[in-house]
Amino acid sequence: MPETTPCGPRKHINVNGTEFVLLGTAHISRASTEEVEREVAGGAYDAVAIELCESRLRAFREPDHLERMDLFQTLREGRGGLVMASLALGAYQQRLAEQLGVDPGAEMKAAAAGAERQGADLVLVDREVGVTMRRLYRNVPWWQRFGLIGGLIGSLASSQRISSEEVERLKQGDLLESTFRELAQSSRALYQPLIDERDRYMAARLLESAAGRYKRVLVVLGAGHLEGVARYLGQAWEDPGVEREALERVPPPARWPRYLAYLVAIVIISGFVIGFSRSPELGWTLVATWVLINGGFSALGAALAYGHPVTVAGAFLAAPLTSLNPTIGAGFVAAAIELTVRRPRVGDFRALRQHVAHWRGWWTNRVARTLLVFFFASLGSAIGTYLAGARIIERLIAA
Repeated sequence: MPETTPCGPRKHINVNGTEFVLLGTAHISRASTEEVEREVAGGAYDAVAIELCESRLRAFREPDHLERMDLFQTLREGRGGLVMASLALGAYQQRLAEQLGVDPGAEMKAAAAGAERQGADLVLVDREVGVTMRRLYRNVPWWQRFGLIGGLIGSLASSQRISSEEVERLKQGDLLESTFRELAQSSRALYQPLIDERDRYMAARLLESAAGRYKRVLVVLGAGHLEGVARYLGQAWEDPGVEREALERVPPPARWPRYLAYLVAIVIISGFVIGFSRSPELGWTLVATWVLINGGFSALGAALAYGHPVTVAGAFLAAPLTSLNPTIGAGFVAAAIELTVRRPRVGDFRALRQHVAHWRGWWTNRVARTLLVFFFASLGSAIGTYLAGARIIERLIAA
């Protein structure tokens, strides 16, 4: 059983002459932050390891890093969804800070600052959050992915007050775990990348970066990870580096969605050909059906995001064409138009995290609104594609 302190549990594990002191913390606890500060200030450690990755530490140290984001390049590289997910989680964190007066992860920042003051090495042991999100998304069946998206949207649409139940969950985990915990508890596909893989990854990082190099290492991590990391540290690892690299790889996307997109395009174009071969009137009716339904739903999505009227018109015109060319999406075209007609200002980037903490801010901040245009126009085009396709097939059968 782990030794219990007033703030949380801890474990002592010796590997290759290095003593790892695993200190379990609550991510939204002042007491945990104070305990970490006292522990590091004691000067008894050669290194301090924390449950952060490079990007999360940079976000703590450089709160203005979003100002340097190239939004157009982000969307072109297909990272719009990842940025939206990160902002949604950040919005949840901002609401916690406003409600409780404690920044989630304050004990990690305190550990990093304390290590610098003491001259101890700082070791980042958590996996990059983007890798975790991608592995999480790719690891679940496609029908469960709606639950992931719903969990993020729910965190935005819910009451601005964080419930006591959510606060208690955060005392044992982090923002990712709190958002998806109910799904993860019933789904092995979610539990693995979100919790178990991170336990293994942190243990591998500790063994690879610290074991045998330092005499004593303080490991600051959420209490929910304490048992898992301790268990994996105690196992015999042939090569921790190989394990770490395996856990950093993102599985390639399934090929069937792309094949399906091409198949749909072939079916629609074939429908036009068949329609015109029967009569020009039927052919043009099918084309009009395709344009009105596909373009209409994409335009509706852009309008729901409060896109500029030019953006809405652009989505209407682009969707029927892009749906027949799977290499480019209607959402990207609509977002590019929105960026052109309403270019985000420096203040929009600077205030992005504060604005998205409240749902109205997603529609008033130009950066967030562009991301919404991208998402809703893409969703509208996808819905319109299948509805229009079904209607075209129905008309061909009835003709």
